[in-house]
Amino acid sequence: MRCPYCSFPESKVIDSRPTEEGQAIRRRRECIKCGKRFTTYEKIEEIPLMVIKKDGNRQVFDRNKILNGIIKACEKRPVPMETIENIVDEIEKTLYNSMEKEVTSKAIGEMVMNRLKDVDDVAYVRFASVYRQFTDINSFMEELKNLLDENNKSNRR
Repeated sequence: MRCPYCSFPESKVIDSRPTEEGQAIRRRRECIKCGKRFTTYEKIEEIPLMVIKKDGNRQVFDRNKILNGIIKACEKRPVPMETIENIVDEIEKTLYNSMEKEVTSKAIGEMVMNRLKDVDDVAYVRFASVYRQFTDINSFMEELKNLLDENNKSNRR
């Protein structure tokens, strides 16, 4: 860190403490050459996660879009808000822990559907119907049939 007064490249840290929000560390420094003091802040560099949409456009990841989609799918269903928030937290954590800088909206949609399938069948079908954009009743019925088959297999265990 260069001294802002004399540009000498070395300084010593006199005091360190977290900021009020806890998102950065405030460091009080003293220049070794001129002795003047100055303050620096150290914080984690966050690289934004980009979502590649179906049309090829890229947008910055927004957890609220997932949250709103799940809330709509769970409307008038016995799914607690805490469960919905946990689903969104899990998905967000998985995405950021993958260390990928870009993710497709398709991958995010699949993550949501996989989690909704375990929480509420009706919410799953609602989300899938919007996400998969069923073009006719046959494709919708095929999805329902797959869901019923999975439920029957898990009930036999």
